[in-house]
Amino acid sequence: MSEKDTFTLLSDIKNIIRKARYNAVNYVNAEMLRAYYEVGRKIVEEEQMGHKRAGYGERLLETISADLIKEFGRGFDASNLRRMRLFYLSYPKWETVSPKLTWSHYCELIKIEHKIKRRYFEKYAISENLSVRDLKRQLYSFHYERLLMSRDKRALIAYEKKGNVPVTSEEIIKDPYVLEFLSLDEKAVYSEKEFETKILDNLQKFLLELGQGFSFVARQKRFTIDNDHFYIDLLFYHIHLKCYVVVELKTAKFKHDDAGQINFYLNYVKKELNKKTDKDPIGIILCTEKDTVQVEFATTGMANKFFVSKYKLYLPSKQELEREVSKLL
Repeated sequence: MSEKDTFTLLSDIKNIIRKARYNAVNYVNAEMLRAYYEVGRKIVEEEQMGHKRAGYGERLLETISADLIKEFGRGFDASNLRRMRLFYLSYPKWETVSPKLTWSHYCELIKIEHKIKRRYFEKYAISENLSVRDLKRQLYSFHYERLLMSRDKRALIAYEKKGNVPVTSEEIIKDPYVLEFLSLDEKAVYSEKEFETKILDNLQKFLLELGQGFSFVARQKRFTIDNDHFYIDLLFYHIHLKCYVVVELKTAKFKHDDAGQINFYLNYVKKELNKKTDKDPIGIILCTEKDTVQVEFATTGMANKFFVSKYKLYLPSKQELEREVSKLL
C-alpha cells in the first residue's frame, strides 16, 4: 500500500470515528433533554391533580429530589427539578424542543418569559452555534432589545419568521453596538489604532456583536491611488447579503467628513474588489456620538449605502434600554 493510500485510509477511518462520536453525543443529549422534559411533565401533572395545599409543590420537589439524588447523584436537586418543570411549561409540545441545543442552553432560554423573544434566541443560538456563555452574553447585553431599537416591532417579527436571516442591509444594523468585552474604560482616551487592536484581539465576540453572516476579510486594507495610500479599518464580507461591508472606527463624535471618507472607500471596493456576483458594498461608521440631523445632511444624495451607529463600552442598564425602546415604539 502506497503512502498516499495509507493516508487516505487513515483519513476515512478518522472521519468514521469522529462521526460516530458526534452522533453519540447528539443522541445522549437528545435523550437527556427528553428525560428532563418528561420529569417536568410528571411534576406538572401531579400538581394539576388537585393538590392545591400551600407548600405542597415545594414539599413534593424536596421529597423527589432527596430520593433521586440518592440513586442518581447530583443533577436532581430541587432547583434543577424546578427548571425541568418550567422546561415543560415553556414547551408544551416536545416537537418544538431542538436537540441541537443542550440542557444548559435551555436553562437560560426558559428564563425568557416573552415567547417571541425566546423563539428568536433559540434560532439565533442554533444558527450561530452559540456556546452557553455566548448565549448568556447576547441575553444580558440586551441584544434583542437593541434589535427592537433598530427596527420596528412588525419588521422584527417578520425577520424572526424568516429564520433571523437578513435579506436587506437595514436588517444587519444595530444602534448602539455594545463592546463591553473590549474592557476599555468609558472615560479613557484611546486612539483608533488601539480601538482596532482591541477589536481584533476579541474578533469572535465582535463578529457575534455585528450579527449573523459576517466573515472577516482584512484589517487596514491598503489600496493606492496616484501614489497615495489609503487604509480601510476593517473589511468584512456578508455571506447572506453577498456583499462587502466596510467598517470605519471613530473614537469621537460623527463628523460630516467621515461620510465622504467611507463613501470613497465604498467606491473603491465596488470597482476593484467586487465580483460579478457581489452586490454593492455597505458601510458602517462606528462612533461615540452622532447628531441625527448632521447624519441626514451628510448622507443624503450619496449613491452608496452606509450607516452611522453609536457604540457603547459598557452594558446599558435595563432602565436605559427601556427608555430608548419606549421612544421608538
